[in-house]
Amino acid sequence: MVDMVGEVAGRIWDYLDQYGEVTILRLKSYLKVSNTLICMAIGWLAREHKVIIQKQKREYTISLK
Repeated sequence: MVDMVGEVAGRIWDYLDQYGEVTILRLKSYLKVSNTLICMAIGWLAREHKVIIQKQKREYTISLK
């Protein structure tokens, strides 16, 4: 499972590097993975201080630091 979370974290990093800030919902739709896996991967990146997570209205956005 850790390998899968790391793989999704890498895919998130690649997406953010190419397209910039995105809502978590749009990111989930693009990557086609479960909510749980998205949250674990974002947590991984946040723990490593690689991303910024912000609440905007009723959604959360994520971007690279």
